Amino acid sequence: MKLITAIIRETKLDQVREALIEAEITRITVSRVSGHGQQMAEEDIIRGQKVVPNLVPKVRLEIAVNAEFVDITVDTIIKAARTNSNGVVGDGKIFITPLEECIRIRTNERGSKAI
Repeated sequence: MKLITAIIRETKLDQVREALIEAEITRITVSRVSGHGQQMAEEDIIRGQKVVPNLVPKVRLEIAVNAEFVDITVDTIIKAARTNSNGVVGDGKIFITPLEECIRIRTNERGSKAI
């Protein structure tokens, strides 16, 4: 079992979600987050002063999958979240981490059955 965490542009959420549904990945968690990496936020003028915000709004997807769905999930996110064929700074990142245990509260199922 793996936990796939993807940080993507807010504007790409619907495209990524629809692509995941088409790939039969339907169980996801979505959070609104802020952060910064190589992408620089645009300058804004507040009360006549130029201000460059430190944090850029993004969306965080968390998807728990069994091992056989890792590549399908990652490839689907990359295709849907990339701005163009080459990608653009700020398109996001994907992290894959081992998932030690998963428990469905309703039925007390454990492991890959609970996903």
